[in-house]
Amino acid sequence: MKVYCEDGKERLCRIPGKMKKKIWVKEGDIVIVVPWPFQPEKGDIIWRYTAPQIEWLEKRNYLKFL
Repeated sequence: MKVYCEDGKERLCRIPGKMKKKIWVKEGDIVIVVPWPFQPEKGDIIWRYTAPQIEWLEKRNYLKFL
């Protein structure tokens, strides 16, 4: 899936095998992406924030683009 990152880049990302059944990502979700060291235009999604977590981040101004 394509992910728009905070650094202004668009990356092609995947969910690693051990997380595939645990994380369901849909359009508009806030996620943590780890770029691949050998191909920085690609990466792995390692975390998806829930609605309460997003509210907490917004209240404390950690999410500046929302």
